[in-house]
Amino acid sequence: MKFATVRSDNRTLWGVIEDSALADLSALYPSLRDAVEADFAGVDEALADAPRIAFGAFSYLPVIPNPDKIICVGLNYENHRKETGRKEVAQPTIFSRFANSQLGHDEAIVMPKVSSDLDYEGELAIVIGKPGRYITREDAMSHIAGYACYNDGSLRDYQWHTHQFTPGKNFPATGAFGPYMMTPDELGPLAELTLSTRLNGEVMQQAQFKDMIFDLPDLIVYCSEFTELVPGDVIVTGTPGGVGAKRTPPLWMKPGDVVEIEIERLGTLRNTIIAE
Repeated sequence: MKFATVRSDNRTLWGVIEDSALADLSALYPSLRDAVEADFAGVDEALADAPRIAFGAFSYLPVIPNPDKIICVGLNYENHRKETGRKEVAQPTIFSRFANSQLGHDEAIVMPKVSSDLDYEGELAIVIGKPGRYITREDAMSHIAGYACYNDGSLRDYQWHTHQFTPGKNFPATGAFGPYMMTPDELGPLAELTLSTRLNGEVMQQAQFKDMIFDLPDLIVYCSEFTELVPGDVIVTGTPGGVGAKRTPPLWMKPGDVVEIEIERLGTLRNTIIAE
């Protein structure tokens, strides 16, 4: 299934994306995060009678607007590590995003007035479905409720003010998340799937998930060592090489640009850039 959080008639709703509508399941649980925590109990039974909201009558919000935490992984593809000149490491590079920095599919990414160094980062996001601490590698994949596209939009000058990434990763309306979350049983095996980032139709990044330095079990194991993972948590798993900052000359996104993150079989996340 494909689960989304949307806005319709000034209400925040969630449900299942179908061919031409959203099946609104908001009467079943208050939010998609609550549904994830309940392991989607009752969803199959509720679908038949759920009210339908046609495409065009709602707008997308971030898949999980209110996660307990958003854990981001840096430098997780070898070609990106090399283009940044970073040394090899034995553990993942971790930073965090705030929930209020996120936006949904077809919403506008905002280039802030204090910087024009706005870069794209196409990534796979995983949503945690089952809580855990000190999760084993053998059990790790069973803790995933779903997958989504993510654009970890980055203000590079603020990111590079110090060795800490946080300021450049948390400007409002820079972290695009969506359009929806697809369950693992529908998406199937990940390794051979291709992630692509396009800017104004031109491919900027492309990689398969088998190219990750630290795979999904590695990331879940490591993150669960330093924090308890809870349902609705988001782990953003890293971006491939080809970021704008490492091109010659640097290629920054600008107002009017359209950026798309496509993951094979999963879908496409699309956003336009506007100035603050």
